[in-house]
Amino acid sequence: MRRLRAGLDFVAFEHTLFALPAAYAGMVLAAEGWPGTATFLWITLAMVGARTAAMAANRVIDAELDARNPRTADRAIPAGRFSRGGGVVVAVVGLAALVLAGLNLNPLTTALLPVAVGFLIAYPYTKRFTWACHLWLGVTIGAAAAGGAIAVTGRFDPAAVALWVAVGSWIAGFDVIYALLDRASDLRTGVRSIPARFGEARAIDVAAALHLLSVVALLTVALASPLGVVYLAGVALVVAPALALQQVWVRTRGVEAALQAFHTNLWISSAVLLAIVADLAVSGRLG
Repeated sequence: MRRLRAGLDFVAFEHTLFALPAAYAGMVLAAEGWPGTATFLWITLAMVGARTAAMAANRVIDAELDARNPRTADRAIPAGRFSRGGGVVVAVVGLAALVLAGLNLNPLTTALLPVAVGFLIAYPYTKRFTWACHLWLGVTIGAAAAGGAIAVTGRFDPAAVALWVAVGSWIAGFDVIYALLDRASDLRTGVRSIPARFGEARAIDVAAALHLLSVVALLTVALASPLGVVYLAGVALVVAPALALQQVWVRTRGVEAALQAFHTNLWISSAVLLAIVADLAVSGRLG
């Protein structure tokens, strides 16, 4: 049990809640319902594998930086609860799961595997040379939504692209807010981020702009798909207020509110998924 807890802590398994519901949202939207058990299981394996590989690689590559940051010094590798070698093994197993799933879906998912792996592994390095690392992370995690759709249709559809933009800008905006916690450490260690480059006030404004883009993209999904009033109500009454609330928190309560924002963000992609499912069910299109 101790090893299991250490492993789950190492890969921050709860972070899967960012990407997995987004992939399911793209999947359900593309299929207009249930895509079939085999497709569902391969998508699940692909997403869990991708997220596990990405987090493991990030923890291994960033181990020295984590050790120099008071907020992250207690992570598994710096604290000695998990080895670098073990982290590499976890990353390889995650990549193997992603590749296996991609090969069993369709030709486009197979062709995109090298691109997906490249984006997953490159993210930890981006913070070493550009403050736009948050955007890279958003594009990478947001691709889960497009990936779920592509796994069903074998092509890029406008609705899937809009959902990709929505998830990507949401994640990027949240990551900017979360990076406020590390601004002092980033300035000291040379890590690049929007808060370190532009300051807290401008960083919060950038996050607000990204979250506004996310809401606009979510509304655009309805224009490019059969979704209607129920979905739009979910976006307007749940997702948009949740994003706006984070802005209120960080502007009125300061940097520490970023921790509250983290827990709120864990459920946003699930809210989008539920809005899509509810709309398809009410309209009678949910197969």
